[in-house]
Amino acid sequence: MSHSVIPDVMQVPAFAGGGKIYIREKPVPQPGAGELLIQVKANALCGSERWQFYEGTETTPGHETAGVVVARGAETKTPLGTPGVIFLMDFCGTCRSCRLGFTQQCLAKRGDMGFNRDGGYGSYELVHENIFFPIDSALSLTEATLLLDIMGTSGHAIQRAKLIRPDIESILVTGAGPIGLGILAMIHVLLGEHIQVIITDLVDYRLKLAERLGGLPVDLKLYNLQSGLSLCGLASVDIAFDTSGKAAARRAGLDALAQRGVLVCVGHGEGLDLTISPDLIAPERAILGSEYFRYDELPANLGYLHQNRAYLTQLITHRFPIRDVQAAFELFFSGSSGKVVVEQ
Repeated sequence: MSHSVIPDVMQVPAFAGGGKIYIREKPVPQPGAGELLIQVKANALCGSERWQFYEGTETTPGHETAGVVVARGAETKTPLGTPGVIFLMDFCGTCRSCRLGFTQQCLAKRGDMGFNRDGGYGSYELVHENIFFPIDSALSLTEATLLLDIMGTSGHAIQRAKLIRPDIESILVTGAGPIGLGILAMIHVLLGEHIQVIITDLVDYRLKLAERLGGLPVDLKLYNLQSGLSLCGLASVDIAFDTSGKAAARRAGLDALAQRGVLVCVGHGEGLDLTISPDLIAPERAILGSEYFRYDELPANLGYLHQNRAYLTQLITHRFPIRDVQAAFELFFSGSSGKVVVEQ
């Protein structure tokens, strides 16, 4: 079943490596049983695409995707014309993790959209119906991309921290990239504006955006973390989120924790050296990982996006037409942006 005239081929950005993107043709896929064909309308750039931009890939990247159902295969229920967003991980829905709701921990994952399956920088994307999340038409599809890495990944990390430390008064976020800014924003949404959030970075643009979102920015070009905390009237924090993936940032975050504090590692990357007794046992600290988010967190986040639309959409600082995807990536990796979205 199809909704409109769908071409046989589409123009897609090809990531050649060396920071170069050119346009090539790919066939438009046909949905089989249980599958939907999505006409992509918006896709947000992500730091995890850095290696694709600089090293190249045969796959069409893009994993923060919003679009409209234009064709569907047998055994699907989603009406044609339905707008929605696409969950990154093509989870099976039946393994032990999926049955418990941990769809980001699927034991029989069929793929990762935009990494080993063609993603959202193409005009059309083929997905299993279970990873498509319908939204209402009151939101633009550009705004809807916030439901994914920004709200989903960030909100999930905060919920992970609360498992260990429900009485949160102060928070450190290391790294004011999109996920760090997302955590800052979701702390305000989920925990309230009274929570002190210290956020560190080296890039002036991001520090200013963090301040606009209600954070207490610490410029690491001018201050070390401890002096930055002191300037904000704090000696330690209850929770530290590392979004940078840097060993030094994780170590600084751990050192900043109060007793019973929690370090949540959200950014992939480097390691962390520990001395177990003083770092963990005596202060009863915890270190957690947080990977993406659960599909079943999307309905609540859709509600939060409606309720906090003006605040959260500040995170989208730049929009580009898909023909300017090269310029979008160059700006994004310069650091002088918040979330960047390409639109089709």
